[in-house]
Amino acid sequence: MSTGDEARHKGEELKGQAKEAAGKATGNEQWQAEGAYEQTKSKLKQAGEKVKEAFTDGDKERKDREDR
Repeated sequence: MSTGDEARHKGEELKGQAKEAAGKATGNEQWQAEGAYEQTKSKLKQAGEKVKEAFTDGDKERKDREDR
């Protein structure tokens, strides 16, 4: 995962945390739900990037073994 993607996804997660906290502080259930949704969505994106990275790394290792 590129550093820019990591930062963007982490920023989305933090935004969700802030929105959820603001919703709790004000009693706004919609903000709470939206904040939780944004956090979950961001974490799924991060997990997807890690899976993609694992496959890419594994592919590189396989090619290195084949070249020997």
